[in-house]
Amino acid sequence: MYKRIVLFFIFLGFACGAFAQETDTTQVEKPAELPVFSYSLPKKYKIADIKVTGIKNYDDFVLIGFSGLSVGDEVTIPGDEITTAIKRFWRHGLFSDVKILATKVEGDQVWLEIQLKQRPRISEVNYHGIKKGEKQDIEAKLGLKKGFQVTPNVMDRAKILIQKFFDGKGYKNVDVEILQKDDISHEGEVIVDIFINKHEKTKIRKIHFDGNKALTDRDLKKAMKKTNEKFNLQNDWKSSVLEMFSTKKFTTEEYDKDKKNIIDKYNEHGYRDAVILEDSVVNYNDKRVDVYIKVDEGDKYYLRDISFVGNTKYPTEQLNFLLGMKPGDVYNQKKLGERLQSDEDAVSNLYFNNGYLFFNADPVEVDVDNDSISLEIRIQEGPQASINKIIINGNDRLYEDIVRRELRTKPGMLFSREDLMRSVREIAQMGHFDPENLVPQPIPDAENGTVDIQYNLVSKANDQIEFSAGWGQTGVIGKLSLKFTNFSVKNLFNPSTYKGVIPQGEGQTLTLSGQTNGRYYQAYSISFMDPWFGGKRPNTLSLSAYFSRQTDISSSYYNNNYYNSYNPYNYYGGYGGYGGYGYGNYGYGNNYNYEAALNPEKYIMMFGLSAGYGKRLNWPDDFFQFMATLNYQMYKMHDWDYFLVNNGTCHNINLELMLQRNSIDNPLYTRRGSQFSLSVSATPPFSLFDNKDYGSLSDQDPTKFRFIEYHKWKFKAKIFSPLAPLTVKRTPVLMTRVEYGFLGSYDKNKRSPFETFYMGGDGMSGYSSTYATETIGLRGYENGSIAGNGGYNSYGYAYSRLSMELRYPFLLEPSSTIYGLVFAEAGNAWRTLKEFNPFDLKRSAGVGVRIFLPMIGLMGIDWAYGFDTPDYSSKRGGSNIHFIIGQEF
Repeated sequence: MYKRIVLFFIFLGFACGAFAQETDTTQVEKPAELPVFSYSLPKKYKIADIKVTGIKNYDDFVLIGFSGLSVGDEVTIPGDEITTAIKRFWRHGLFSDVKILATKVEGDQVWLEIQLKQRPRISEVNYHGIKKGEKQDIEAKLGLKKGFQVTPNVMDRAKILIQKFFDGKGYKNVDVEILQKDDISHEGEVIVDIFINKHEKTKIRKIHFDGNKALTDRDLKKAMKKTNEKFNLQNDWKSSVLEMFSTKKFTTEEYDKDKKNIIDKYNEHGYRDAVILEDSVVNYNDKRVDVYIKVDEGDKYYLRDISFVGNTKYPTEQLNFLLGMKPGDVYNQKKLGERLQSDEDAVSNLYFNNGYLFFNADPVEVDVDNDSISLEIRIQEGPQASINKIIINGNDRLYEDIVRRELRTKPGMLFSREDLMRSVREIAQMGHFDPENLVPQPIPDAENGTVDIQYNLVSKANDQIEFSAGWGQTGVIGKLSLKFTNFSVKNLFNPSTYKGVIPQGEGQTLTLSGQTNGRYYQAYSISFMDPWFGGKRPNTLSLSAYFSRQTDISSSYYNNNYYNSYNPYNYYGGYGGYGGYGYGNYGYGNNYNYEAALNPEKYIMMFGLSAGYGKRLNWPDDFFQFMATLNYQMYKMHDWDYFLVNNGTCHNINLELMLQRNSIDNPLYTRRGSQFSLSVSATPPFSLFDNKDYGSLSDQDPTKFRFIEYHKWKFKAKIFSPLAPLTVKRTPVLMTRVEYGFLGSYDKNKRSPFETFYMGGDGMSGYSSTYATETIGLRGYENGSIAGNGGYNSYGYAYSRLSMELRYPFLLEPSSTIYGLVFAEAGNAWRTLKEFNPFDLKRSAGVGVRIFLPMIGLMGIDWAYGFDTPDYSSKRGGSNIHFIIGQEF
């Protein structure tokens, strides 16, 4: 008995010494009949069995796998195998105690038991001291969820991430305390409480520079994009304006970036050796810090000479021209990088656009003598790469060939960065994919000299539904419009291919619209457009038709006292476009007997058809398109008192020719590019061969305007200029616009009352459009108030409009696009071409916002102030609210 006790404690002693770690105890127990063991006489045993105890959430074979031990292995006792197994358990961090016991020994076999104590799991996480939105962001970063095990590393990581998160928001002094308490309702689980005290947001009181002589404090502060001191009105006004709208909070991450920006600014001015010797951030008080930066500017360097080495495809003279730097210039490293790599006309693009995907240009300073640098640009041209495969991912809206036909990159062609970017633009113009996430990925294969190009697309809904209802003098008027942008004509009679209720997949556009007020007013239209008519070339086919009919109100309602102040044009002016939203001229709350007021004997009826064909041109470049459209409109009026022609039927047969160029990069939020169009539409000159004296005919003679004649000229231009690098997602953009329009006649006695310009207001197509009057917006003034009195004779034969808009995006996502704008514009319309004066303009300015929703389209609201007096008015335009729906103003 005594020997058994001694042997047991001897074995227990050396086992504990070999395996003990932190709080764990490793024991090997032996039966009494085992011989005496010692560290000097280790013995090998074969593992007969392994048992795991103390754990419920893991299978035994998984835990045995953690140990690295298995039945049949030979282990030395005492030895390294057991010690290594315990270390493996500790490395996982899932256990608070680890023991390995020898429960039985027979001959050279040993039975082992692994005893584990599991760390607690999270049953609940509570955040204290922060807002709901902050909590959601932190939860996403930490990933602490119910069921996760609590380890010291997890808690330390959570604390660091929380502090880093709030540091990025300007809270430099945030305190984080993480507490755990047992969950009495769930054994082995704990409730984690995270207490966060953000304190005050840390802002910068003052930035101090030391050692700078070549660049002023203001130069260096402007170089710091996100680290800005508080607004100081004592500075010059330009600096003050920048400070007013700049970020004042202090974050460590942005501060580190801005220190690099300071060095980049010095490098830009030739100071290649500039360094920051030391910097510090000192608490001024609980809310503010002072930043101290000491610089060593070094010497200013100039270029002594520039040479190219390794170029065989293009002469040095051409590369020097593209580089745009010459001996004697300041050694501007920023410009050097831009001219070599990033600019659109950089040296690299000369190579990349001609297949040299593996091109590289490495500028090397080969000689530095005093303040002069000899620069050698080492060119590695590499082989020309041809395109092997085009891979399209994420397209679940269109047939793949519809997407591929828009691409300028095709298998077998030489790689071209220009073609790659043009392909991205063409896909964005389709409107079916999110342009903000459209980033092509070249996958080069240097061994074969080929490249695969992968387009990762994010589909977005592009169909639109408009349903509106409003209340006017004649009751409720409603409008329903459906726009399907992915229609497929060829599958129209093949229901098995339908996606939803209509055939889809070919990128054609079908628009159906109906608007009615019952007996009083009805309007219906249908249009179809195929951007690749025939499927082989980007030739556009467009077809459309419309019909509308509107009746009048009996004269007895005009003549009674109740309608003394009634303006007939305002009455009829609100039911086109978006149909009575209850503002402007859209809602008059007079109550009367609607049925008694109707006079169906007075009406105007319109019918129209059009067919157009467009062709993409290759000269001067392939952004140009030529479009020809044949139009027919019929206007039938009976006792219609609100137009120059009261009775009769008028026919308008015209051919419109348009030359346009469109190079914008994104139809929703355009960052760069331009749109130009020049058009002329003309009718046959009936008056030149019908031998009628139109000077002797009154305007009410039904034969005078039976066949309408005119020639109409229009020029429109928009230019979009980014005010920040295009790599910045929220790029502010300046849009400038110029428009002119003229309506001429073949016979001065037969000037067309149709196709005139109705100017002023929001630019939406109101009821005036049913008279074939083109609506031109001018914010800050009421609809139709320019070149008229706001009545039915508010039309012009010439107009001019100039405007500038500064746009800034708030949200650019597939689900919605939102941007704000500040604008100034001027325009005017004239009753005759002789009165046209491009310098006599009505001015206005204002602010607005645009929202694009996939199922609804574009919506917006503008506030504008008109500084001048409209025609036939004694008051300036003043303050006006304008609503935009379904079009860009």
